Amino acid sequence: MLGLMQDRPLTLPHVFHRAEQLFGRKRMVTARPDGTEDVVTVARWAERVRRLATVLDTLGVSADGRVGTFCWNTSRHLELYLAAPCTGRVLHTLNIRLHHDQLVYVAEHAGDEVVFVDRSLLPLFWPHVDRLPGVAHVVVLDDGADVAVPDDPRIRSYEELLAAAEPYAGRFVVDDENTAAAMCYTSGTTGNPKGVVYSHRSTMLHSLVTLIADGPALAERDVVMPVVPMFHANAWGLPYGCLLAGTDLVFPGPDLSPGAIVDLVERHRVTVTGGVPTIWMNVLPLLGGHDLSSLRTIFCGGSAVPKALCEEYRVRLGVPLLHIWGMTETSPIGTMGVLGSHLDGASDDELAAARVRQGRPMPLVEMRIVDPETGEEMPWDDHATGEVQASGPWIAKEYYRGEGGGAQFTDDGRLRTGDVATVDPYGSFRLVDRTKDLIKSGGEWIGTVELENEIMAHPKVAEAAVIGVAHPRWVERPLACVVVEDGESLTLDELREFLADRVAKWWLPDALELVDEVPKTSVGKFSKKTLRERFAGYALPNA
Repeated sequence: MLGLMQDRPLTLPHVFHRAEQLFGRKRMVTARPDGTEDVVTVARWAERVRRLATVLDTLGVSADGRVGTFCWNTSRHLELYLAAPCTGRVLHTLNIRLHHDQLVYVAEHAGDEVVFVDRSLLPLFWPHVDRLPGVAHVVVLDDGADVAVPDDPRIRSYEELLAAAEPYAGRFVVDDENTAAAMCYTSGTTGNPKGVVYSHRSTMLHSLVTLIADGPALAERDVVMPVVPMFHANAWGLPYGCLLAGTDLVFPGPDLSPGAIVDLVERHRVTVTGGVPTIWMNVLPLLGGHDLSSLRTIFCGGSAVPKALCEEYRVRLGVPLLHIWGMTETSPIGTMGVLGSHLDGASDDELAAARVRQGRPMPLVEMRIVDPETGEEMPWDDHATGEVQASGPWIAKEYYRGEGGGAQFTDDGRLRTGDVATVDPYGSFRLVDRTKDLIKSGGEWIGTVELENEIMAHPKVAEAAVIGVAHPRWVERPLACVVVEDGESLTLDELREFLADRVAKWWLPDALELVDEVPKTSVGKFSKKTLRERFAGYALPNA
């Protein structure tokens, strides 16, 4: 027996038409490089989306052509987020922080036919355009930056194209919900980046889950500022989720300095924002000088949140950082660190420890932990650890063009995330490392993420990353690479003494290296690969 419900495809035109019909009065604010702001209503934004849809036809973009974007977080970038997939094309957000060889590889591998580039970013893109013969047009979005625009027939002006275009009339229609809507490439920490292709269906379901109470809980009354880049994993699903909910939006543009972020929060009474831990580390010193009482939720993801940082926000702002875990392959939200009712009556220390866990899987996402060597599924007892494997309707099943040969997917179709975690009986995940970053010392595993978090609890430490270096007896031992606070100094003995009551004795670092900064990947995560290359052949004292 079949159900008797209407069969309507889950496609992004619904997001556009809902926003246009219900939330036309809502505002989108974009900070510009010159310090001014662009402000548009959703109604005006929707008209521009309709014009942009016509522009894509004018430029000759094929029916399912890839539309590249090389842009900051702006309302115009959001226009592209809707115009491309609503006309059957595929949005391809290019990571502006990729090395130029990887940038060229990604744009060519995806088959981009046109690339929309913010004027302030043109110097990063244009020098490599001759290596991209498939890109017929480079459309410049003039964000007011003092950057020369080349005199070249491939260059087109975004605003001139929109002004000359007639708005697309009627309703956008995408018949097949499994049609590709967008592409995003992994950060490529090993080898070339790999393409993840999101469908309309996966994007719609992921967007809907951003509205649930034990999730991001986006609501019509919110003012949301996505600090996490729109060029990486769809800004954690915030753009589409905000349009569904009808929130106001504040886009920070190119200036992600701590001062600019807190000024925007204060001036526009932002209620929800999200970014990687380094953003919130840098903002921390400014909390006392601004009225940030409007904030109800600060999302944090991309890497583990240090407990000391989370507690600083809770104490000083009344709003702890809320953990989101995921990756490009998971669209990206896989879990959220919302506290469960089983913690009612828990002590302050227990609550602090719970807040920095990655949390429960989102509805429709199924996860397990598996021993990386034996393949045995591990129990959820908060002691056993294993590689996190995930499945669900917004989890990738393979990479574009079959890259990787399926090595990152299990025989039963799960995504092998490469993250190592333990899970408590309530289903709350706690990441302890990446499989490639685990240190195996004397036959026992050392979780570098946990060790880093304890090191970063030291009052003199600004950032810390831990890598394994060769040891003649124990195979590997931990080396702590530490950035100290301005004007401070730190010795290995001092650090080991601080950690003595916090971690197992055999976890204590054998060496300490003070560095000016911990290198980051293109998405703001610690680059352990860079550190391993830098300290290759490192000679441990007394080894």
